[in-house]
Order: sequence, then structure tokens, then C-alpha cells
Amino acid sequence: MTLLPLQVAAIALIRDRTVLMVTARGREVHYMPGGKIDPGETAAQAAAREAHEEVSLTLDPSALEELFEVRTLAHGQEEGRMVHMRVFRARTDAVPVPSAEVGALHWVTTADADRCPPAGREVLRLLAARDLID
Repeated sequence: MTLLPLQVAAIALIRDRTVLMVTARGREVHYMPGGKIDPGETAAQAAAREAHEEVSLTLDPSALEELFEVRTLAHGQEEGRMVHMRVFRARTDAVPVPSAEVGALHWVTTADADRCPPAGREVLRLLAARDLID
């Protein structure tokens, strides 16, 4: 049986050549703030909703800039399951605050790639290639 790819959206909040990532409570893996796209929701709407749920940021989906899509093996899913992650740049001066589901916030660079699942490592690589992070 072929597994359908997970369709997810995430925000890239970039400050001082670092990007915001989160860890879930009791976990060490760094993830982009984001999650699955719900039925009837655009990718930008999902990214904005997840940013609010995970890091308490209120973002206008129409103001998010789509940077790229990452397609790679999904972390922590059935073997062979892919994830298609659409990444949107968020521009805000608001201070992110971890929600109840988020254990900690991390401002990361490519030096932190070993703490990320495959999709996160690819996001860091692509952000560095665009000279947005170190």
C-alpha cells in the first residue's frame, strides 16, 4: 500500500541570521513551527494557525511569503512515508511564546542541523543557500 504524503505548512521566523524552531515537551528534536494542513484550509492559513497554536504569534496568512517546499521522508511516521512541507516566511516583531504543547523555543543555524529531522535539515540548508541564516 502506498502511503499518501503528509501535507504540512510551517513558518520561518528569521531574526539575526537564525530561524525559530521548537521542541515538544519531553523531546529533543527541533521542528519548524507548523503542522498538518486541515481540509478546506490553504497552506498559508495552516501555517498561520499553527504559529498561533505553537508559539502564540498572530499572523495574517496573506502576508506570509512562501519560500519553498521541502519533500523528504517524514520523521516518526511509517517507514517510507513522505512529508511535503510548504515553508512561509513570517515577518513580525512580536515575541514568540511557547504554548502548552511546546517545551522550548530555539533560535538555530545550520550548526544545529543534527538536532533536526530530515525536513528541518533541508529547511536549514535552503535558508542558508538564500543567505537568510548562518
